[in-house]
Amino acid sequence: MNARLARQQRGLLDALLRARPPGPQSRWHGPGLGAYRANAHAHAERALIDTYPVVAALLGEDTFATLARALWHHHPPTRGDLGEWGGALAGFMAHQPGLAHLPYLPDVARLEWALHGATRADGTSPDAASFAWLEREPPERLCLRFAPGTAVVLSRWPVLSLLDAHLHGEPDLATAARRLRDGVAENVRVWRQGQAVRLTPLDHAIAPFEAALLVGRTLAQALDAAPIDALGWLREAVRSGLCVGVAPVSDPRPNTPDGAHP
Repeated sequence: MNARLARQQRGLLDALLRARPPGPQSRWHGPGLGAYRANAHAHAERALIDTYPVVAALLGEDTFATLARALWHHHPPTRGDLGEWGGALAGFMAHQPGLAHLPYLPDVARLEWALHGATRADGTSPDAASFAWLEREPPERLCLRFAPGTAVVLSRWPVLSLLDAHLHGEPDLATAARRLRDGVAENVRVWRQGQAVRLTPLDHAIAPFEAALLVGRTLAQALDAAPIDALGWLREAVRSGLCVGVAPVSDPRPNTPDGAHP
């Protein structure tokens, strides 16, 4: 590709992604660009509503469409697969003055993004042999490996109730609204159990423990942050497919970044 063509392509991409369309002085001004921008906005809205159906329901169609277009321009996709775009929505909403009256929305978005990530994650098999590290090394030398797509969302809002009410009807919307008014906090784990994606509420002792492990803390550090019955937790975590292995701290970081969302 020659330098002139590269500059032209960069100029067109900038015209498509900037928040306001270029003025008459721009070579890209005109109805053709408007059609491209409208098509890009439509793709953004469809991609985002597929990932965030509950946020869309809570905001309403028109407001959500406006939000999707704004996110497209402020945090444009960096890859061709639009299924990988949209993770910035929670942080973006948290800084929108017009949404300040809905302070729980960013956490709902974090939960929906975690669910989206778990749905797209590859499956994995437990590394049974790696659990021998538990007998070879002390807890301060060990990290745990979780199933791909695992995430913990820590929230002071009833995010799981809101999600389930809109997607499954249980609890009903009135109950979810009451929990919201009462300030019920819900921490949630999302993970893959074989081919199925699971969500479960976590109590206030287990949630920080799992969150610490997910961001790469050692087993000892996680226990310092949240003392629990580690052996009982580990038995259930292995049985449920949550924990798939153990790694010494000298190994590469065992969990993907952004696994926990405080």
